Amino acid sequence: HQVCGPFIQTARCYARPVRRKRKDIPSHLDDLPPTMLKKDYANVPVINSVDDVVRRLLSLEMASQKEKMKIKTQQLVEKVRRSPSDNGSFEVQVAMLTAKIRTYEEHLQRHPKDKSNRRRMLMDIDRRKKLLAYLRRVRYDTFENTCKQLNIQYTLPPPYSRRVTKRWVVKKAFCLKVW
Repeated sequence: HQVCGPFIQTARCYARPVRRKRKDIPSHLDDLPPTMLKKDYANVPVINSVDDVVRRLLSLEMASQKEKMKIKTQQLVEKVRRSPSDNGSFEVQVAMLTAKIRTYEEHLQRHPKDKSNRRRMLMDIDRRKKLLAYLRRVRYDTFENTCKQLNIQYTLPPPYSRRVTKRWVVKKAFCLKVW
């Protein structure tokens, strides 16, 4: 039995704070090795001769979420880009949006009431859906490869169907009766 403090005495222990256990949510950044170097330091020639402490500071172990996101985005883009100088094709745009969407999903699992980020995620999902629909229409083989490489499940939009209202049903019945 818990003893109440003097300020919560009147509430008879009903007002004690509720502590929820934080679930370990798997991150899409978990597959990045912590010993991997940050994006800006990977190609520096002196990096092999530096001290272990400095190397650890420049690795992903000490990196921020933003730096990890840059590397993850770069990895996804590398999977689908056509040439080394390709930075703006539809496949690359889809890869970049996919990385952003996965980060938003992860954030929203921790903070479910964050409406502005939910809105941004939905806007990015819509943009990615448009790009994928275009790719599917124009170059189907590229579309399939992009979906497979990025692990995206693309579902076809439903065919247009009219919303059934009471007025519409009455009008339809009247037209059928007249004919």
